Amino acid sequence: MIEELLPESVVAVEAHGDDGSGHTALYTGEEALIARAVPKRRREFTAVRACARRAMAKLGVPPQAVLTGERGAPRWPEGLTGSMTHCEDYCAAALVRVTDLASLGIDAEPHLELPEGVLGAVALPAELERLSRLASAGPAVHWDRLLFSAKESVYKAWFPLTGRWLDFSGADIDIRPDPGVPVTGARSGRLRAELLVPGPLVGGVRVGAFEGRWTVQGGHLATSFTVPHP
Repeated sequence: MIEELLPESVVAVEAHGDDGSGHTALYTGEEALIARAVPKRRREFTAVRACARRAMAKLGVPPQAVLTGERGAPRWPEGLTGSMTHCEDYCAAALVRVTDLASLGIDAEPHLELPEGVLGAVALPAELERLSRLASAGPAVHWDRLLFSAKESVYKAWFPLTGRWLDFSGADIDIRPDPGVPVTGARSGRLRAELLVPGPLVGGVRVGAFEGRWTVQGGHLATSFTVPHP
């Protein structure tokens, strides 16, 4: 699912349900990060790191611990950047060489309506208007959850480039189906996040917007944003 949203230079590895990855041993330093975690959190933490190590191996990098830095962001091996996500019965990791992409962010969510009160806390007025139109034309997709996921992916792509927090109000996200596909039957499409705060400098160029993709498959939805080099 995630692989379909990303350029060919990105290696993505995903796991569905309990495929055994959750029982893979943790590496040195990782155990301390979840010493007090509940069993469900431990399984997700372990499974997504197993995905990340498989992605490292596909890129020819020796599998190693994935520790965390500021604000919990994963610390990748030198020369790589990437993103991880996990939710109920699904996890994925995506890695790429820093020579191929400046940054990327992925997120997966259950394809369910957002809990009451969440949408109002994350959506801008313009986003709410667009969501209303999308929901009227394509009620089979939970567009509110899709927007929430896109906000998460934007932040994951943003933080490695800036080292700064990005509030939900810091990006205006436009969700569209693929060209030529009516909203009524759309199950995948494009994302554009207009940054409403000064964007990151990438190769000396100020980036004002991120481009991304979305998909809905089965009981999950996923989003991604990639930031190319100028």
